[in-house]
Amino acid sequence: MFSRTAVADVRGGPLAPDIRGVVTFRDVPGGVWVSVDITGLPSYRPADGGNPIGPHGFHIHENGTCAVGDPQEPFTAAGEHWNPTNQPHGNHAGDFPVLFSNNGRAKMRFFTNRFKVRDVIGKAIIVHQNPDDYRTQPAGNAGRRLACGIIR
Repeated sequence: MFSRTAVADVRGGPLAPDIRGVVTFRDVPGGVWVSVDITGLPSYRPADGGNPIGPHGFHIHENGTCAVGDPQEPFTAAGEHWNPTNQPHGNHAGDFPVLFSNNGRAKMRFFTNRFKVRDVIGKAIIVHQNPDDYRTQPAGNAGRRLACGIIR
């Protein structure tokens, strides 16, 4: 069986320049394995009258660009969550589990049947400051965008 693979090299922007990592997508029977290894995430900070820092929202976004734009609100050119079937938030094909940082590192692997690798090539991966609530429309209230990578 032919197994297609794509990779996104994730790099932090002006709000979290130390973030580095790789997200790998591999077609397997019945879906796609997504493997994540990210370092340099900010230290967790519980909510204190506002949003916490971490766990980190993590998504595929619709546009394949990591242009910084406004350094206080970077990566907005990546657009919204990738949502090819026009579902409410929480059911977007690009909605992924949050990243839990362990001393700045997050490693995770999960399986999805929501897409094939060919469907996500050219899209962007975004790591957010806050956890995704999977309810707030349209994007889960996951806060500012800390890092970005293009799936190639």
